[in-house]
Amino acid sequence: MTNFALTGAAGYIAPRHLKAIRDTGNKLIAALDPHDAVGIIDSYFPETYFFTEPERFERFLDKQQHDPIDNQIQIVSICSPNYLHDAHIRMALHSNADALCEKPIVINPWNLDRLSELEVETGHRVYTVLQLRVHPSLMALKRSLEMDSTTCRREVILTYITRRGRWYDISWKGAAEKSGGLVLNIGVHFFDLCLWLFGPVEETTTHLLDKRRSAGVLELERARVRWFLSIEAEDLPEGHLEVGRPAFRSITIDGTEVEFSEGFGDLHTEVYSRTLSGQGFGINDARPSIELVHRIRTGAVTTADETAHPLLRR
Repeated sequence: MTNFALTGAAGYIAPRHLKAIRDTGNKLIAALDPHDAVGIIDSYFPETYFFTEPERFERFLDKQQHDPIDNQIQIVSICSPNYLHDAHIRMALHSNADALCEKPIVINPWNLDRLSELEVETGHRVYTVLQLRVHPSLMALKRSLEMDSTTCRREVILTYITRRGRWYDISWKGAAEKSGGLVLNIGVHFFDLCLWLFGPVEETTTHLLDKRRSAGVLELERARVRWFLSIEAEDLPEGHLEVGRPAFRSITIDGTEVEFSEGFGDLHTEVYSRTLSGQGFGINDARPSIELVHRIRTGAVTTADETAHPLLRR
């Protein structure tokens, strides 16, 4: 059994981590969040120690690491806001534990270099959650692409629309300096997916970059990807909301659609299983997408043309 601690226990994504820790047969020893609306913990680990102050949480981690090995914490799961990931990863490594961090590991790519150094210095690892890489439909897609002998560049249309209300703009997620903006907070998984499927970036063009919609074109080694991200409900396909589907995820490759809006319920558990078996995703896996998003965030925005995503042209 592996002992876990967790930061960001009151956040949106924390229940998936709690479920993954339980379903992989492990234990949550301690949790941290400045907000105390964390009753969800009772559904999984009611004996967990809970802290609202990071200083007391860090002191507890240090104390545990001097206890008998059965009480020591091996992994700190990090579900806190993006701008705290770097600090909480450092806390984990300095506390003699590995870190398993939600996306993105960091907002700015140069911070990855210091984390890599800390891995060497402490002997502990930084893992991350790249759950689209373990989605059954997308794994099957990758296998089919690898078996295909076609050498021509693919034409890809990537669309991700997920409804977010007005609260989003007021929260830390709506502040680019804390979240990295829409392209990082919402888009980083999908950029990682594109790089994983179609190879490294050769060129990137951005046609739209604002708080609630972004779009552009990636020229990758084996594909041209026209991408569109939105948190506006009006961009969802007709009828989606009426049947209780607030998100739409789609990849079209050379005119054939791979729709993967379903099948997300247990992906975190699969990531945990792989991490615990030594097959987790690390800094080098996460780096290309974080570097790409930084290029998009800091680059120029050009007028949409015939190469733009169909929804943007519409």
